[in-house]
Amino acid sequence: MGFDIWRIGWHWLQPDFQMQGIHVADVVSHTLTLSDGRSLGWHEWGAPAGRVVIFCSGAGMAGAIPFGGAAAERLGLRIVAVDRAGLGASDADPDKSFQRWSVDVAALLADLGEDSALAMGFSQGAPFALALADAGVAKAVALVSGQDELSAPEVLSQLPEPVADMVRLAREDPARLEADIAAFATAEWLWQMIETMSGPQDRAYYAGEAFAPLYRAALAEGFRQGAAGYARDTRLAMEPWPFRVEEIACPVALWFGLADTSPVHSPDFGATLDGRFVNSTLHRLEGEGSAILWSHADVILEDLAAAG
Repeated sequence: MGFDIWRIGWHWLQPDFQMQGIHVADVVSHTLTLSDGRSLGWHEWGAPAGRVVIFCSGAGMAGAIPFGGAAAERLGLRIVAVDRAGLGASDADPDKSFQRWSVDVAALLADLGEDSALAMGFSQGAPFALALADAGVAKAVALVSGQDELSAPEVLSQLPEPVADMVRLAREDPARLEADIAAFATAEWLWQMIETMSGPQDRAYYAGEAFAPLYRAALAEGFRQGAAGYARDTRLAMEPWPFRVEEIACPVALWFGLADTSPVHSPDFGATLDGRFVNSTLHRLEGEGSAILWSHADVILEDLAAAG
């Protein structure tokens, strides 16, 4: 494990720079029919013949808000955003788990003529990216504004009580947590939660005139089958993970903005999580929030390409 801090101030990111590299028209969407008959939706941009980067989207998101397109082309990276089962264009899977997610991604890679890939996980997508590493599908991982293993005692003790209560319920009665979330969650509710939990930097970015329609469209796509897919994802991310972080051997880069105020990301900006990996580097960006996936995509992709 290692530690790195990037001193890049918010003043550098003026509004006309914030949307650089986001070209939705460059995204090409596909579906794959899996062996059990389910459809798996995926969306790609970057270098069409490049090394595959499996992108694990944030909570409730499907489709793609592309990032780092020019850097991906320059680095020879083919970014593939996969809709998890029950979200977007991917059919529901009643037995959805981290293991079955990894099998789905492995099937997609086989269809693309690959047996492994790089992986990125944003926010709630972080444990899904780590599951790919645990399964041997990913050979290097970047976690960006990632959710920690919130059930770990040393992390649970740092959480605000309402979040800690959800994590305890995920451990003690995961089916109830999932059912409760499925009963009330909507794309609009999640958007309001994101706005409420975000700090000033992220709120300005996410709610910006150009970005907000993209984020809201990704949530609408994620919830087009209802809330069940998001509810299962949240249960999986909050209950104890079935893999041991300490046994993941591939390189893992953790990226956090120190102005990220989300209570469901890492409460200590990756310090505890970084200490659990055997081969990791922690990057902390001063004055930045969780939107670093888009504002700092180039440096994140460069680091991932070098690691893999």
